[in-house]
Amino acid sequence: MFEKLLSPITIRDVTINGRAMLSACGTRFSDDRIVNDRHIAYHVAKVKGGCPLNMIEVTGVHPGSDASMFLSLAKDEYVPGVKRLVDAIHEAGGKAGIQIYQGGLGVCFDSECPMLMPDLMDEEEILDVIEAFGHAARRAVEAGVDLIEIHCAHQYLIHSFLSPAFNHRSDEWGGPFENRVKFPLACIKKVRENIPEGMPLFIRTSLQDDFLSPGLSVEDCIAFCKLAKEAGVDVLDLSRGNMATAANKFEVPPVDMTRGFNLELAARFKEETGMIVIGVGRINDPYVAEKALEKVDMVVMSRAQIADPEFFKKVREGRLDDINRCIGCNEGCLDGFANLEMPHISCTRNPQVGLEGECPIEPAAEPKTVLIAGGGTAGMMAAKILKQEGHNPIICEASDKLGGALLLGGAIERTSEYRKAIESSARQLERAGVDIRLNTTVTPDLIKQIKPDAVFCCLGAVPETPDFSKGKANVVQARDVLAGKVHVGGKVVVIGANGTGIMAGEFVKLADPERNDVTLINRAIVVGVDLGSARKQAHATILEDEGLKQSVSTDVTDIVDGKVIGVRDGETVEFPYDYAILATGCVSKDYADLENACAQLGIGFEVLGDAKEVRRAFEAAAEGFAAARRMNDPEYIKKITK
Repeated sequence: MFEKLLSPITIRDVTINGRAMLSACGTRFSDDRIVNDRHIAYHVAKVKGGCPLNMIEVTGVHPGSDASMFLSLAKDEYVPGVKRLVDAIHEAGGKAGIQIYQGGLGVCFDSECPMLMPDLMDEEEILDVIEAFGHAARRAVEAGVDLIEIHCAHQYLIHSFLSPAFNHRSDEWGGPFENRVKFPLACIKKVRENIPEGMPLFIRTSLQDDFLSPGLSVEDCIAFCKLAKEAGVDVLDLSRGNMATAANKFEVPPVDMTRGFNLELAARFKEETGMIVIGVGRINDPYVAEKALEKVDMVVMSRAQIADPEFFKKVREGRLDDINRCIGCNEGCLDGFANLEMPHISCTRNPQVGLEGECPIEPAAEPKTVLIAGGGTAGMMAAKILKQEGHNPIICEASDKLGGALLLGGAIERTSEYRKAIESSARQLERAGVDIRLNTTVTPDLIKQIKPDAVFCCLGAVPETPDFSKGKANVVQARDVLAGKVHVGGKVVVIGANGTGIMAGEFVKLADPERNDVTLINRAIVVGVDLGSARKQAHATILEDEGLKQSVSTDVTDIVDGKVIGVRDGETVEFPYDYAILATGCVSKDYADLENACAQLGIGFEVLGDAKEVRRAFEAAAEGFAAARRMNDPEYIKKITK
């Protein structure tokens, strides 16, 4: 099984024990450009979990324009830190590559870092950056890396020089293709000159420019790759995307995009260049990867390993249902990367990301019994970690399934990974021996009966019912539609186009595209304001393709005589309906009786997830993880049981 995925590949003098790579994901673990223990624990976890090749994250080459929150090899002083990371990867049995780049617009996160742009650079600066690539490559060799990758995509500086969308120079560095390719090739040649003959050289480069005119065509990109091959490049790591347009969704594609959507183009590059090609783009499943390797030589599988560092170990052992699956929500990785209020990236499915060394899962000195009220994201995560640490979690769920709101997120085929991942997680809890009690509501009497050391209140939230909708015919809740509790059709109006509302609207439209007419009404200027950037960008085209209508900047004021009444641009608008679906938000469930019971009994009481505040699955998972970890802290136990 998975013979292609698990087979070795030799590139120049380096043999990689598998056809998959952890790509150079920006982590924001650093605030001083220097490798720290967090980087090491993060990478070593992947190696111990069977990762064939760890590509160390985007690493700056140019002094003064290397963002502080990423790593750098712009100075000799950074070599020891990178060497410490590379040595750790090697000691764990892995292979270490490093991706070097000059960030261009991509360093905008760092207010003190100048953004180098093709149109603004003088000749001296251009030559200085070219030399910097060579020096960084030399330092990478000193640090002991197995291979180097140059980032030539995603609107970083090299891509910006190559693309006519961003390079408007009229001198020898701009204009026609043969001029625009001069800077990228000079950087590649300078790197090749400074590394051993037997060291492989990768480039991450573009398949095409999306949503840009003028931009790079597929033919332009193939022509560049052929020239890169002549300059000493061995491997093409083929991606898409830019920071200037909605094409940003291609860089870290969400669940809304088809798995392996780049593979057909990548296969064309392989055929026309004769080079080793790496396919990217939502390849997060071993079966998808194995199929992809019929077209390409290697695949990127990064978020799969962020969600589960033991991904490849489990694949090799045939324990596929033990994999903690990435769901493509992007809430902890991409959204966490862009949210500077977060310290670093994380993962909805694995809140331990970035904390591998600081929060190891260890046996509890004094195992505790924890009663978990609610089997949604927070409750399931807490139960998982508590069980791993040797505690006795008892998870009670009022419905007949674990999963909560996230389970509903997988109601349509495009997002079915949500549902499948949650169902798999439920089976994992069962196999681990967690005491799961479905169709069971936690009450004060149950708390008195069990007498746990602590109660985690993960009851979640209930949908709001606006006053204007009360008592009106054929008005239903979005959650009930997604759960299959009610069936609607005909002319349908969705009031509130948040993520849940969009999903409900799609659910109805896709059930009968010819008959069902769906309109999304949203108060904000765009739909899906609670979704992350890539999911918003994906939905911009998906909803149009599916035929869903939108009325934004519209306040619903009433429902009268089979019509939803609203105000848009100061004017009254009406939307006739056969059914109206409410997605106007949720409120936390009341838990006062449980809290009071715990206070009377001296039992610790924690409120987690939507029961605490209605937010995303990411926050709920993080809180479940943190609460479970705190049960190992004797001082914390004393505090909550006063």
